[in-house]
Amino acid sequence: MFTVHTQPVSFFSSPIFVGFSRELSPAIGMDRLNGSARLMIVSDLDSTMVDHDDPQNLSLLRFNALWEAYYRHDSFLVFSTGRSPASYKLLRAEKPLLTPDVAVMSVGTEIAYGHAMVPDYGWEQYLNQGWDRDIVLEETSKFPPLVPQSEIDQRPHKVSFYVEKVEALKIIDVLSERLEKRGLDVKIIYSSGTALDVLPRGAGKGQALSYLLKKFEFDGKLPVNTLVCGDSGNDAELFSIPAVYEGSLVIPKLNSCDLRLTQSWNMQVRNAQEELLQWHSENMKDNPNIIHATERCAAGIIQAIGSFCLGPNVSPRDIRDFQKCKVGIVNPGYEVVKFYLFYERWRRAEILISEQHMQNLKSVFYSSGTFVHPSGTELPIEQCLDAIGRLHGDREGKQFQLWVDRVSSAQIGSDTWLVKCYKWETFGEIFILAWYFLVSMR
Repeated sequence: MFTVHTQPVSFFSSPIFVGFSRELSPAIGMDRLNGSARLMIVSDLDSTMVDHDDPQNLSLLRFNALWEAYYRHDSFLVFSTGRSPASYKLLRAEKPLLTPDVAVMSVGTEIAYGHAMVPDYGWEQYLNQGWDRDIVLEETSKFPPLVPQSEIDQRPHKVSFYVEKVEALKIIDVLSERLEKRGLDVKIIYSSGTALDVLPRGAGKGQALSYLLKKFEFDGKLPVNTLVCGDSGNDAELFSIPAVYEGSLVIPKLNSCDLRLTQSWNMQVRNAQEELLQWHSENMKDNPNIIHATERCAAGIIQAIGSFCLGPNVSPRDIRDFQKCKVGIVNPGYEVVKFYLFYERWRRAEILISEQHMQNLKSVFYSSGTFVHPSGTELPIEQCLDAIGRLHGDREGKQFQLWVDRVSSAQIGSDTWLVKCYKWETFGEIFILAWYFLVSMR
């Protein structure tokens, strides 16, 4: 499900923001842009951004190329996942995920910013209200069908179990009543047909998103558009936020994933869980801005961008001949993504050896430009390109993939940019990170 909303929207009325403190709530990732983000994508990970039935990660790599080429420089990426920080880091080690500006983890009970994942202590303090983890553990132990999830998934403000749907329906109301009698204010979320989470009442993916939007509004930087994506029951409340669920269009297709925006749209891709589809049927079925995508996971997100006219929606990975597909604006990010896609295809022998290819490549870079490696080694760009020419086909027939992350640039001349990016390569199951500076690109 995908939804979109557009300014102006006010969030000051929500009690969740009482006691909001900039000192306790760092916004390192949120301060990356000087003004409002053109687009903010808020996406769940498992079965939404990440397709676990796509072993080559093709749809995710398509999204990565699109984001770094056209959106990274003026937009925000937020991952909102039920995974704990440790589990989230394990997924990042397994899949070619980009670095988000904000990571909302543990079903909206933990918020962290930037590459360093700086925690939001103000959010944690807010969640302490009406919460006692020891009491939750005591009361849930009285229900034998509740099987505790692994220790890695248990967090200070999240107690998680596995339970069959039939048993969950019997337990939820009774457990809620018992915890309320013990003086706690909690919410219980059942998702994916097996997972039951007990959280503070003020927690959850939707409340965490409301909190982030309030912080943006506080700074006068409310995103122009916000696209929200999810596939299971713990994502449903993302679409219950007034700024998110207004308006929609539905294209029926079994299974889905959810999304939204700061003018409101909503969209479902093909792999949503039963409980989210039921929630949509009961609450948003007639919403004219909800569309049900025909694509899975990250491919559905790309489809939503195009459906809602939020910006470019053709991934550079879908372009086979860049000479025949010209971009109308000068965009350093696009040129970097295009360069490394050429590099990947060249080494896989998907591009025929041609001197014209190398000349076209050299024409993009300033003749006296320099590559700076993380080790500090500097090499003339021309020398690097000559070295690339000699690598043609050395990865032919092998599982060699490449993507760039955190592309940033600074204009230092009328037609010259200083560009920085992180380049990742996977060769089989091995991930290799190389950090390059591209200097003086035109």
